Amino acid sequence: MYRIEKDSIGQKQVPVDAYYGVQALRAAENFPITGQKAHSEQIRALAYIKKACALANCEVGLMDQKICDAIVQACDEIAAGQFHDGFIVDPIQGGAGTSLNMNANEVVANRAIEILGGSKGDYTVVHPNDHVNYGQSTNDVIPTSGKLTVMKLIDKLVAELNYLYDALKAKGDEFDDILKMGRTQMQDAVPIRLGQEFHAYAVAIRRGINRIEKAKESMRTINMGGTAIGTGINADKTYYDRIAPILSEVSGMKVEQAEDLVDSTQNLDAFVEVSGAVKACAVTMSKMANDLRLMSSGPRTGFGEINLPAKQNGSSIMPGKVNPVMPEVVSQVAFNIIGNDVTITMAAEAGQLELNAFEPVVFYCLFQSIDTLANVSHTFVDNCISGITANEERCRELVENSVGIITAICPHVGYQPAADIAKKALRTGESVRSLIIKEGLLTEAELDQIMAPAGMTEPGIAAEELLKK
Repeated sequence: MYRIEKDSIGQKQVPVDAYYGVQALRAAENFPITGQKAHSEQIRALAYIKKACALANCEVGLMDQKICDAIVQACDEIAAGQFHDGFIVDPIQGGAGTSLNMNANEVVANRAIEILGGSKGDYTVVHPNDHVNYGQSTNDVIPTSGKLTVMKLIDKLVAELNYLYDALKAKGDEFDDILKMGRTQMQDAVPIRLGQEFHAYAVAIRRGINRIEKAKESMRTINMGGTAIGTGINADKTYYDRIAPILSEVSGMKVEQAEDLVDSTQNLDAFVEVSGAVKACAVTMSKMANDLRLMSSGPRTGFGEINLPAKQNGSSIMPGKVNPVMPEVVSQVAFNIIGNDVTITMAAEAGQLELNAFEPVVFYCLFQSIDTLANVSHTFVDNCISGITANEERCRELVENSVGIITAICPHVGYQPAADIAKKALRTGESVRSLIIKEGLLTEAELDQIMAPAGMTEPGIAAEELLKK
């Protein structure tokens, strides 16, 4: 069963029970790109916007109270998760988001028509453009919906990153007294405590959280009331002044109107800022994942300093092989986020004059980046970080067999003797410790003092008191 709807292109059959209309249907046919639909949080954001606009228009006397009430009820239902299957357009679409905006207008209108006792498609009761979209344009609705969505998604991301921060900090405390070899440029450097490494990871994640929260604040500035190009054409002056406060109240997210709506309609740099902050955190997490893979490598022929939780078989041909799948997935998410950031950057740069037509792909990539980083943070904690154990004896063995400890000994024996010992240790395979004792440079007791974990891993000279003898 179908109903006939028409637009500027012509007439088209629309399923009789569909909440979407002719314009959404055309868009669904024109843009079969990702096979996905609008993000559920963006659908909710659109419902908040349409509700706020109806309330503002009614407040200034530009909308009948009954129509306003029906639109408000429809929007509340959509915000609660109903009728999302009526949003059928692909997130990547031509037209700067007009298809998604009209999809929202049609779903809200048809549900409002039902509420008022009419039949879906009878736009004499409630019209998608004349009522639901009154005083608006795609060009202020869609970017505002993107900003509301980003704020909502960032809240979840920050919660998950805090979860990761807490887990890393706990591991830092757990491993604080375990001495291991530090490395620079993949070569032995000087000793470090395993807990110091994990504490540093936590600090880096905290910095990432702060950067993301700062970028989130740029999402609070919206261009509602600017309509087509920021000049506010067809927006009542009182509506223009009231829309941001009403939207803040409706959405529960504090927003304010941009100082210059032309600028706010033209430019997408705020989304580039958020993407950059998300990317920076993803890069930090991937570097951490690289470290965990190295420290757990082996288990017999690699570093073998830590153990990652075994999560699944690592090979279809090699029995008993277990791979570091959780750090691997963190890096893969980071690679994807980096690619998304490039797309977002190029799309933001490609706008012309009064509008950027490429907002749909910006939102598609940015929403995905935020979602996937949040999701991978959670599983990284549950399936990796929390279950990491340390191989303390292996860590100490590598320290004692490394020439890297000679740096701590250098102040006590002099640079050249220390360098000679290091060369001899590398040439013969003997440990630095045994060579120093054999050549009478230091006693075993003195070496124990110098090689104490705190002395070698904190500012100062290890066992400085020996120098005063």
